[in-house]
Amino acid sequence: MIRWANEPLWPFIERKKSMRNLVKYVGIGLLVMGLAACDNSDTKAPAEGAAAESSATGQPVSLLDGKLSFSLPADMTDQSGKLGTQANNMHVYSDATGQKAVIVIVGDNTNEDLAVLAKRLEDQQRSRDPQLQVVTNKSIELKGHTLQQLDSIISAKGQTAYSSVVLGKVDNQLLTLQITLPADDQQKAQTTAENIINTLVIQ
Repeated sequence: MIRWANEPLWPFIERKKSMRNLVKYVGIGLLVMGLAACDNSDTKAPAEGAAAESSATGQPVSLLDGKLSFSLPADMTDQSGKLGTQANNMHVYSDATGQKAVIVIVGDNTNEDLAVLAKRLEDQQRSRDPQLQVVTNKSIELKGHTLQQLDSIISAKGQTAYSSVVLGKVDNQLLTLQITLPADDQQKAQTTAENIINTLVIQ
């Protein structure tokens, strides 16, 4: 199981006061990888089994009184209530190993362009990880809404992961959704991330 309490996750949360700290929030994806690494041999075997599972999505998630909804793979469950915090603007979903995770953050609105925020995030990720590989940083249209998608391969604690971050506006709030998946098979990870993103519905 994920040992959330033993990792320095919440200093990132407590310091989040405005959009200037967006990159600290999204950096949680790196910490999720670290949490999985803490499980040693218990992590690797289940991960291999999970890799053989279908990447099809189908588990519905509804947030913000139904204004935001999407679907997740069946092996991912809500971990938000296990993190020991009263913060209600962050939702965390992961599989049993912690190697597959989806983090949703709803923050204060901003007048900055989504592309500017994504570029800033990319620069901050690169400052943490010189080996960062950017797969794509692009504007996407999804069911009538303009979003910004930043996909990259990130490294932390000797592990690599495929990270897909989607930025958007929902009900006058900034939405940040980060999907973190094992990077062993980049094509599989990219397909899984796209499957999740394509189920996004913003009211």
